[in-house]
Amino acid sequence: MNKSDLIGLVSEKVEMPKKDVEKVVNAVIESIIDTVANDERVQLVGFGTFERRYRAERKGRNPATNEEITIPALNVPVFKAGKAFKDRVK
Repeated sequence: MNKSDLIGLVSEKVEMPKKDVEKVVNAVIESIIDTVANDERVQLVGFGTFERRYRAERKGRNPATNEEITIPALNVPVFKAGKAFKDRVK
């Protein structure tokens, strides 16, 4: 399922026009991205938690040349599924 499929599905469930649902979905996604980028957590009970984590610098290997390289430190977005989400998927 892609974003437009999701918008179509939500539109059917809430009986709203796709244009309105698209605005809401885009606003939710943007809000989550902005919040995580500001190093805050977004916790949606039953669904999961979005947060930013620091990944330290580490050594790696270039698979083509087998040369050792340094992978720089960076922040990465992380999603951890909530209990209700996990239980439903099982």
